[in-house]
Amino acid sequence: MSITQNLKQVKETLPGHVTLVAVSKTKPNEDILEAYEAGQRIFGENKIQEMTEKYEALPKDIEWHMIGHVQRNKVKYMAPYVSLIHGVDSFKLLKEINKQAKNNNRVINCLLQVFIAQEETKFGLDQNELDDIFSSEEFEALENVKIVGLMGMATFTDDQEEVKREFTSLKETFDHCKMYYNEMDNVELQTVSMGMSNDYPIAIECGSTMVRIGSNIFGSRNY
Repeated sequence: MSITQNLKQVKETLPGHVTLVAVSKTKPNEDILEAYEAGQRIFGENKIQEMTEKYEALPKDIEWHMIGHVQRNKVKYMAPYVSLIHGVDSFKLLKEINKQAKNNNRVINCLLQVFIAQEETKFGLDQNELDDIFSSEEFEALENVKIVGLMGMATFTDDQEEVKREFTSLKETFDHCKMYYNEMDNVELQTVSMGMSNDYPIAIECGSTMVRIGSNIFGSRNY
């Protein structure tokens, strides 16, 4: 099946309130353009350099989401154009994003990454670390970032009950943060980014509002 057909098929499985991020990492510009021609406007990349090259070459109404682990020294390259940074997993990184956003006269939307998996290789914050960030005076002073939601990645496993538990815990964390911190100037919690090609139906069932889907659209990746 073509990318256009795949995209149509995926979109038919998504409720209206769920945003689709088409994960285009490692894929050539032609593939992205095919999805673009089929109406997709939000694309996710996991390497800043690759994303920047694509941003420069492709239509300017594309929203680029940084979905990979972010190195602080590379933030400046995406600060002029990135729409949403998914994997903000430390206060130091948030401060760097704020600094680079200020340099570009922008406010950059961010998701805080929560650690929900059973795998040590995954990054993310726990509830105490989230509370520490939100309640610090230093955080309140960040005027060039806006926390618009949380993101998490479930354990890569066939155990669907485990995945469901992890996604449910992320939604509970989101609800907690929304209840306590949503009145802050730089917080507007609306996005729960969880679910990928292999587990997004469970994620939606557990309250996801944004899914990151790559191989179901573009086919498997060649690394």
